[in-house]
Amino acid sequence: MHSSSRGEGPDVILLHGLFGMGSNLGALARALAEDFRVHSLDLPNHGRSDWLPSMTLEALAAGVRQWQRAQGLERSHLVGHSLGGKVAMRIALDAPSTIGKLVVADIAPVDYPPHHDAIFAALQAVASAAPTSRSAAEAIMADFISEAGVRQFLLLSLAAGEDGSYRWRFNLEGLLRDYAAARQALAAPEPFAGPVLFIKGELSDYILPEHRPLIEALFPNASLRVLQGCGHWLHAEQPRLFNATVRRFLLAD
Repeated sequence: MHSSSRGEGPDVILLHGLFGMGSNLGALARALAEDFRVHSLDLPNHGRSDWLPSMTLEALAAGVRQWQRAQGLERSHLVGHSLGGKVAMRIALDAPSTIGKLVVADIAPVDYPPHHDAIFAALQAVASAAPTSRSAAEAIMADFISEAGVRQFLLLSLAAGEDGSYRWRFNLEGLLRDYAAARQALAAPEPFAGPVLFIKGELSDYILPEHRPLIEALFPNASLRVLQGCGHWLHAEQPRLFNATVRRFLLAD
């Protein structure tokens, strides 16, 4: 797994969302590095990390756990956004002794209906066209995705090959194949008893009141903070507030 680390102190692992990479949480990493040793990971099948034959939540969590062991990290805090939040929850449920505090940003441990059809169509169109510039890639995506911010986020994972054409860093075929597995609900024989903070964007519908029973069953020591004026991309829309909220929780006794 590709990773970068900064700072000194207790270890904190940052896990990004679907279609992303570790640098997506760079502002948070910089904010936490004053008090922690922060590790930003590219999840398997994303960024510069290796690809997996299967991208279940269990497989992604196992990849992170293998990285932890390779680094000699016996116990770490975990912060995950979206898909990264689900992976972080899976790790906490499977290996609770290795986790201190858990922060889950705008995701719940539930099964979500498919809702990335337009994004996948845009990604496939770019892959087929093999554009020779980022502007050409964005023009292709604009036929499928109206939000400029979403297009710019996806373009971060576009890299030029030796032939000059641009290709996705992430494993697009793998993400398509295992999309259902990445959306699945979480279950565990025992709950994670450690402290957990769920952070919801006010304008996002990823954490809803009907999700509360499962959250409380799996994470009985969980609290919820709602950040005003932002949606699912809360770390990008309200970075100072998001970073301060995570830092305060991790530093609290």
